[in-house]
Amino acid sequence: MGLLLVLAFIVVPIAELFVIIQVGGLIGVGPTLLLLLLDAVLGSWLLKHQGRSAWRRFNQALAERRLPAKEVADGFLVILGGALLIAPGFITDVFGVLFLLPPTRAVARRVLRRFTVGRVAVAGFPGGATMGGFGGGAGTRSGANRSYDYDIDAEEVPEDAGFDHRLPPASG
Repeated sequence: MGLLLVLAFIVVPIAELFVIIQVGGLIGVGPTLLLLLLDAVLGSWLLKHQGRSAWRRFNQALAERRLPAKEVADGFLVILGGALLIAPGFITDVFGVLFLLPPTRAVARRVLRRFTVGRVAVAGFPGGATMGGFGGGAGTRSGANRSYDYDIDAEEVPEDAGFDHRLPPASG
């Protein structure tokens, strides 16, 4: 992990400065600065466009009641790509574009998957609960199809349902 931090905060900025100086020597200071500014604007636009698309696919996966693993990875890569494009430098811009364009993002997603498999744990809910409820029928106690917002979709539990509705005694 220490080596990764050294790369991220020391080696990459020095390499970026070197490349910026080389490009500035070839095309001039003004065009280099303009190119870096255009990269940042393009990165902002791509982040907005691809971010909305990833958010839509994430919500669609939730609506279809499936685990949005691909959509979460896409969202992570879109945010990372946008941040890399907004940061000044040509090396980070190359990686930012690769993370933002859908065909190359699919390749990056496969690499990310290989890197994370076995390092991430998926936790279940106690009692066999599902994402949409408490494990009964289609995701709720009554078996009805409900949305994921439980602040609005709360349901009454009858007194004779076998639950103890009292608070536990105060300790101390």
